[in-house]
Amino acid sequence: MTVNRRKFLLGTAAAAAQAGVAAALSHGEQTKANQANDPGTPAAKPNIVIYHSDQFRWDFVGANGLNSSTHTPNLDTLAAEGTNFTHAVTNQPVCAPSRSVLITGKYATETGVWRNGLGIRQDLQTLATELRKAGYTANYIGKWHMAPGSEAQGGGRGPVKPEFRGGFDDFWEAANALEASSHPYEGTIWDRDGNPITFKDEYRVDFITDRAEKVLRQKQEKPFLLMISQLEPHQQNDLGRMVGPQGSAERFVDAFVPVDLRSFPGDWHKQLPDYYGACESIDASVGRVRKILDEEGLAANTIFIFMSDHGCHFMTRNQEYKRSTHNSSLRVPLLIDGPGFENARQIQELVGIVDIAPTLLDAAGVAVPESMKGRSFLPLLRDASAPHTWPNRQLIQISESMTGRAIRTKDWTYCVADPTGAKDQPTSENYHEYQLYDQRNDPHELVNLAGRKEYREIADNLRDQLKELMVQAGEAAPEIAPAKLYP
Repeated sequence: MTVNRRKFLLGTAAAAAQAGVAAALSHGEQTKANQANDPGTPAAKPNIVIYHSDQFRWDFVGANGLNSSTHTPNLDTLAAEGTNFTHAVTNQPVCAPSRSVLITGKYATETGVWRNGLGIRQDLQTLATELRKAGYTANYIGKWHMAPGSEAQGGGRGPVKPEFRGGFDDFWEAANALEASSHPYEGTIWDRDGNPITFKDEYRVDFITDRAEKVLRQKQEKPFLLMISQLEPHQQNDLGRMVGPQGSAERFVDAFVPVDLRSFPGDWHKQLPDYYGACESIDASVGRVRKILDEEGLAANTIFIFMSDHGCHFMTRNQEYKRSTHNSSLRVPLLIDGPGFENARQIQELVGIVDIAPTLLDAAGVAVPESMKGRSFLPLLRDASAPHTWPNRQLIQISESMTGRAIRTKDWTYCVADPTGAKDQPTSENYHEYQLYDQRNDPHELVNLAGRKEYREIADNLRDQLKELMVQAGEAAPEIAPAKLYP
């Protein structure tokens, strides 16, 4: 069906049933009414909205202060009102594995999605399954990418089967790989019953936002989890380039070039203008969603998260855009506002995407399953002593560009790779030291220190920590050969 914006915003009874909503007081309005009658009534469980952008660099958020051209007033407001986790990293810098880490709190080698094109394990506890057990609805809009089948095999060009939806069993309008079923101004997603929903002559970011507005304008009977998953500013795969809204590329033609890109060949000189435009569109969408939450009386009791699955290095570090151990791949924006996250704070401790599901369950007062490997970072907000004991290290698993592992600490990045060059295996028993970067003195990672004898003691310590983290993630302790030559 082709969407008429005015008609679908009016909603239908069928859509209301799909979303688990009713024409009664909204969840937020009911809470206020109860508390007005009885001030001792405990606050309702918070709603949770995860706004997920694809391939959005952390330094393209204006509030992070490193980019003079980026225009993100709504994200800057989010950072100013809530909590900005300035050193958040992805634990797997590629689309599908990162998403599986996000919703399970486990590492990609445990979720069944260690590379793109694989289906998520159906027996896993996820953020959605656990919140639904606690009385939430779990709702999803946009790009999914955790059902089996690569884009080349047609994955993403049809409905996602219910068993691969990770527990998002209420409102569902999605495509497995949005870049395979749509283009920036036309395309298709599917509802929970497999019916197509098409759009045309509307920018894809705005279309996905329209669908989110339809859900949020309904009256909610229960607390809800809603994930809004955009494709932008990710490239359109079959076009081989980023595509911003019409006219944005011309406005950003002379935009700021991040320092980590300038010294390397790549396609940044062609792609940055559209990338800037797509990021600006994402920012406008975030502002629109937050405005809707406010108008519907939901904002005060909603935890709102803005994040990305990985960054973008514009072919400067390998032959595509991520799948590397560099900050341009690993560091992601993570801005959270709402109950427990207010007060305009910056958290500089190192947190990972693997920690997000445990944190949100903790914030909702829901027990975190023992199966989740991440840890709640709420203590960093509640306990002044927590930063002194926070581990500040994250395991990074890398696939598709190589079979690699890395440990990221506040001071160092240490990466190892399978020396055979294998890319078609989830893990390896043998690795070779590949990269060592000093995050204090070389934040743009221009000098690889692997193999330098004066850094041998540091590399040995990081190697041992990496092995420990790999074992904790369910992998066997590997053999790691030292780098013989300084590159």
